[in-house]
This record gives sequence, structure tokens and C-alpha cells, in this order.
Amino acid sequence: MNIIIAGCGKVGQKIAQQLHSELVHNITVIDVRPNAVQDLANQTDVMGVVGSVISMDVMEEAGIKTADILIAVTGSDELNMLACLLAKKLGKCQTIARVRKPEYAKVLKLFREELSLALVINPEQAAASEMARSLRLPSAIQIDTFAKSRVEIFKFCVPEGSVLDNLKVQDIVAKLNSDVLVCGVERGEETFIPGGNFVIKSGDLLSILTPIHTEAQFFKKIGLKSDAVKDTMIVGGGETAYYLASKLCESGVRVKIIEKDEKRCDELCQLLPKATIINGDGTDNNLLLEEGIETVDSFVSLINIDEENVLLSLYAKSVNNGKVITKINRIAYDRVIEKMDLGTTVYPKNITSENIIKFVRAMNNSMGSNIESMHYIIGGKAEALEFRIKENSPILGKRIDKLNLKDNLLIACITRNNRVKIPRGSDEFMVGDTVIIVTLHSGFDDIGDILNR
Repeated sequence: MNIIIAGCGKVGQKIAQQLHSELVHNITVIDVRPNAVQDLANQTDVMGVVGSVISMDVMEEAGIKTADILIAVTGSDELNMLACLLAKKLGKCQTIARVRKPEYAKVLKLFREELSLALVINPEQAAASEMARSLRLPSAIQIDTFAKSRVEIFKFCVPEGSVLDNLKVQDIVAKLNSDVLVCGVERGEETFIPGGNFVIKSGDLLSILTPIHTEAQFFKKIGLKSDAVKDTMIVGGGETAYYLASKLCESGVRVKIIEKDEKRCDELCQLLPKATIINGDGTDNNLLLEEGIETVDSFVSLINIDEENVLLSLYAKSVNNGKVITKINRIAYDRVIEKMDLGTTVYPKNITSENIIKFVRAMNNSMGSNIESMHYIIGGKAEALEFRIKENSPILGKRIDKLNLKDNLLIACITRNNRVKIPRGSDEFMVGDTVIIVTLHSGFDDIGDILNR
């Protein structure tokens, strides 16, 4: 496919790098900064055009008339929307826009068709949704949903003395009487999609698939906290804090936000009447202690400076055993941050690129299936993809144990007629099924990609 990426910031870079690695796309990037265009072109061997994304000449030079997709991820919501409108006038491509400001949400519903927007991404809102899911099950480091929220894959650390320690993967269901499937294991620098004889050790990071609403029972059986948080302290009153607090207040969680800017505090008081808004410096340890950081069930650091978020989260973990969530804006240091004990780390830029890449793959797939959802799991080293089976799928009507599957791949779940099933070798695929695949490979856009050709 011919893809144009408008904006060479961190999100644009990540999308270009990921799509280029799949070797099935012609990619052109646009930015007003010559150095940014040149650097990205050197890194990924994509085409680069220097100029404004709302210039007709620049768009035509980038190939908008023959483009299949325009991805607008500049730092300006307005430029992103105008770029999509211009793409509609000059070409016939699908358009994707990153739009962050809450005030545009209702407007976009009215003008989405006029702007020819196939997909709108709000990073802050998406990040808040991920945080809210994590607070529902505090012991989970990461939670991803599939099958229209009927299935989840959650990651957690196996504690010392756990019933899982020294237990084979194939023995989990019988020993714990739980319908779960181990999708992945992180042990130090190694990553596994384990077979039945794989032995779990304390300290392992396990990614486990389970039907919705059964994970709390599983956590109780292995001795981890399973109850949702009852209250939370949020430092920073930006857009992510607003979206998160709105979700938590709706579900009955007591929310306290500490924000330095007095004007923003007044706005939050109007927007969030059920939340407690404190005007103060959230980096002040004394203020945090006065407001109860030692006793809250959860602490979320949402300041725009990554270093302060990291330090605040480390401090919160030193005085409280509750759930800690850290927002990280820059993705360049993700490997360093992963080695720090920061609880759940959320990268809005990663969430944005993940959603866009899923959409691109869905457009690129063959007629045998559709991508319903996609998440990066196991520390970003594996992909969990959900496909819907169509009539001409190459796996239709075939038993799992008769398929010639690629290595480092797991068929994790089948959803049929709203019923979730952990698959066995004798199961066959039917039209309308959704199938979750976990793989260390990248670039799958069709269910047929799981087969050795």
C-alpha cells in the first residue's frame, strides 16, 4: 500500500519504523523540519518531503493522488484535521487523524464524514481507558481486551511462594480449576511462548488469557490482590487526568487530583464535581503525605515531565503498597524504564501507534479474515491479534492439530456465538469465529499468515 505519514514526531517515527519493517508498504513522510525528515528517511529508508501538511504542492509531491492511507500525526489537532480534508479533495485515500483536545470530540462526530476520517485517535483518552482497566485489577501490570471485551490478556509477576512456582503450564488448569491459558513468559531478558512442559518460576512475568470476569477468581487462587481500587490519588490535572477521573468517578472510585495551576483546578471542579481537587505542587512530599499518599489504594502520576513521573512513582512505592501507574511520554527510554519498579507504565504514543498500525493491517489483509483488534504484549516483543474468519479462509473447517503452524505462535482463543473457548487440538474453525493469535512474528494481517507456506 502507498502510505503518507504527516508528522515526523515520536509517533510518526514509530509508525514509519513499524510499517517499514513489514516490507509491504511504500511510505512517504512529511514534516516542516528538514532534519526530522532526513533523520527518519535515513533510519527507515522511506521517502521524505519537507513542507507543510496543508500545502497542496507538498501533498501532491508526496503522492496523495495515488495514496491509500494518510496518517496525520503532527503536534496540532487543527493541522491533522485540515490535512485529512485536503487529502479528501486531492485524492481518494482513507485518512487517520490524531486529535487530542476534548472540545473537538463532539465536533468530530458531526464532521467525521465531511473530513473523510476513517479513524480518529485520542491518545490521552486511550491512555486513560488503559489505566482504568488496570485499576480494576491492581495486581495486573498490563491488561488488553479482545472479543468485544469478553476476553482479556493480563500480565503479572509470579510472587515468591506462589502456587505457580515450579508448576508446569499444562498443570495449571487442573491444579487451580481455572480456565486460563498462558500466552507468554518473560524471564530476565528471555521471552517465551511456552509449551505445556514449560516450568513457571517465581519472578516470571506471565501473560495469561482468560474470559472476562474470571480473572479476579484466578488471582485469589494464586494469592494476589483481586479487588478493584476504592480510591486513587492523581498528580497532574491535564487531559489524561480528566478522562481517567471521569471513568473512575462513574464507577464509584473516590478520586483526588493534585494540580499546581489554580485556573485548571477551577476548570476541573466544574468538570468533575464528584472528585476532590487540590491546588498544590504534586511533587512536594509533604503535601502528598498530608493528602494521604500512604493510605490510598492507588497512585497515578500524570505530570508532563517524565522524570518527575518516574520519581513520584518511585516515592509512592516506597511509602505505599498500593497500585502505582506511571505515564511516560517519551518512548526512547522504554527499555531502561522497564527495568525500574514503576508498577504499570503507560505510553500514550505507543497506544496511538498500535491503533493506527492495526487499522493499516486491517486494510491490507486478504479476503480470508479481518483484524478485529491488536495489542503488543510480553514487553512489546509479541503481538496478540484477533481475526474474524470469513468463508474463504484457508483454515476454515480444519482441526487445529492438523494445521502446519509457524513456530513461536499460539492459537489462544476462539469466540463463537458470544461464547469464549480455550481451543484444543480437535477444535475446528467456522465462519464468523473470532480467533486470537499470539506470536513472536510481526506483520500478520491475515489469519492465513499463521501457516507455513
